[in-house]
Amino acid sequence: MHDNPPRTSTPDALPEVITRYLKAHRAHDTATAITAFTREATVIDDGNTYEGTGAIGEWLDRSATEFNYTIHLTGAQQTDATRYIATHHLEGNFPGGAIDLRYRFTLRDGLIERLVIEP
Repeated sequence: MHDNPPRTSTPDALPEVITRYLKAHRAHDTATAITAFTREATVIDDGNTYEGTGAIGEWLDRSATEFNYTIHLTGAQQTDATRYIATHHLEGNFPGGAIDLRYRFTLRDGLIERLVIEP
C-alpha cells in the first residue's frame, strides 16, 4: 500500500529542469535540452534506449527532423520525491496523426536521470 499516492499538479508546477528540457525540446534546441540530463542519463522512446548525453543528443536531433508535429502539455503529476509525469498531446505527420504520450521523468541531483516516453 502506498503512503503517498501520486499528486496531480498544474504543468507550471513541474521542476525547472523538466520545464527547461520540454521548452528546449519544443524549440529544437538540442544544446539547451541536453543540459537538463545527467551525463549517464537514459531515455527510452518508441522502444529504443539511448544512454549518455551523446546518444540522447543524437536522438533529440533526429526526433526534431523526422516528423513535423505540434505538442501541447496537457497534464502533470508528481508520483514521488524524484518522479514526475508530464502528459502531452501530439498532432502531426507521423503514423496515426495524433497521440497522447506520457513523459516519465526520474530526477537525480537536480537533473534528469531517466526519461521514458510512452502512450
